[in-house]
Amino acid sequence: MRSGSSWSANLTLYCAACDTHHSLQSLAWRCADCHGILDLAGFTPAFPTAADLARRPATLWRYAEALPLAEPAAITLGEGMTPLVTAPGRPDVRLKVDYLMPTGSFKDRGAVLLAALASGLGVGRMVADSSGNAGTAVAAYAARAGIACEVYVPAATSPGKVAQLRAYGATVHQIPGSREDTADAAAEAADTPGTLYASHVHNPFFFHGTKTYVFELWEQLGGRLPQTLVLPLGNGTLVLGAYLGARELLAAGLIDRLPRIVAVQAAPCAPLAAAFRNGQNEPAPITPKLTVAEGIAIARPARGAQILEAVRSTGGAITTVTDDQVRAAHAALARAGLYVEPTGAACWAAISAGLIGYSDGDRDNEHDLPLAVAPLCGSGLKSKPPTGLST
Repeated sequence: MRSGSSWSANLTLYCAACDTHHSLQSLAWRCADCHGILDLAGFTPAFPTAADLARRPATLWRYAEALPLAEPAAITLGEGMTPLVTAPGRPDVRLKVDYLMPTGSFKDRGAVLLAALASGLGVGRMVADSSGNAGTAVAAYAARAGIACEVYVPAATSPGKVAQLRAYGATVHQIPGSREDTADAAAEAADTPGTLYASHVHNPFFFHGTKTYVFELWEQLGGRLPQTLVLPLGNGTLVLGAYLGARELLAAGLIDRLPRIVAVQAAPCAPLAAAFRNGQNEPAPITPKLTVAEGIAIARPARGAQILEAVRSTGGAITTVTDDQVRAAHAALARAGLYVEPTGAACWAAISAGLIGYSDGDRDNEHDLPLAVAPLCGSGLKSKPPTGLST
């Protein structure tokens, strides 16, 4: 298995909008020519054999050949291979307990790659923006790497997450206004020379980390994937990562179909659900409202067009849940021994409300596979209980 922080000289950041490539050393976080979204080019994944996997540690780095960066031995915290458990009262549904990651959320999957990239490039400063979990993940791995870190969060971010950020040594900027105001402030700071914008939205290395969610499912389910992946949707970091991972498994001949992706948004802030419903290819303009699911309250997702295309290409859907449904799901999970933050209950809320929409044909096909798998993304220890709205 590879170790260290090296990467292929072929890797570039590619803007499909204007067919422009940028070097990793440029620290570009958007296209310099047209300000378009950048994706990773020059990387072809491979997959370890069953014999390789049998002797590797139970971390996401067991899939080293499928990752664009080698394992950063001095930075890793053992992230990955979280448990897959039966859902309460639903033996046909599994829940992947990603809140058991080192910093308490699935965002560690992508943050470790960003820190490895920053370390390999020799940058001295990382900047991130977040509603909480991505920022705490980036701050933790920046601390491991010995890199100064600044994190921009909305002023209403849960106090537990702010305390966690400061404990890691990050400089925290609490920005009044919307989540988009926070992103704008971070983007301005990210343009300072010598700074890596460790954005879980803009930096494509993050998605190559979150795709390991699907690799682990594939391995945990005996080399198969479920009929449906139910995933939370704000900026789409897990949706896009899961889609990328499933496509790579399909291209390698390790699965014979893509799982259907059903993405879940909070009803008070659902620009992609509205776009999906209306057949649009870009996020719908909305006026966001407060929601207990603060982690997915994104009014203008930068990769909205990519998310819509990904969901549609799997035959999936984008649905919404109300705050009351999230509260009920949060309580039900806790009574089953699973204590998540309110956002982490959104997918279970959709499943419990019958919003996933599988058919009888699903039940007849591969009956030994779960019909659906959903993640439990963030620990409830970080957030106040969902008794009311964020203020």
